[in-house]
Amino acid sequence: MKIAEIKANQGKIDIEAAVIDKSEVRDINKYGKNLRVSTAIIQDDSGKIKLSLWNNEIDNVNVGDKIKISNGYASEFKGEKQLTAGKFGKLEVVGKASEEEMKASEESSEEVRTNIPSQQESVPGITGIEEDNSSEDEEW
Repeated sequence: MKIAEIKANQGKIDIEAAVIDKSEVRDINKYGKNLRVSTAIIQDDSGKIKLSLWNNEIDNVNVGDKIKISNGYASEFKGEKQLTAGKFGKLEVVGKASEEEMKASEESSEEVRTNIPSQQESVPGITGIEEDNSSEDEEW
């Protein structure tokens, strides 16, 4: 599958892509658990998409890596598609991305980067450490 083919609320996504950017780690509280989340931007030859990295995934995935997601899930936040391995999927680093895979204009990366939630910004179902307004029907 290619990034351009991904639709919001789609599951069973198998994809390989290059990690071209990664945000700072945000600490959140979901369902009473303290978690860490970061947003990466991945690309293949068809386009780019945001990828939510959770806990250990954050430490394992770096800019310049080539990753493979098996049984991933795509959602939508602020009108943009986001991908995650989710509870039932698998994310693995399969090597380093080639120079060609890493080619991306700073302008287009900045365009994708603009809606990455900040440390203080609310994400549906996820709250800051001090409170929890989560809902059980979220796919995280």
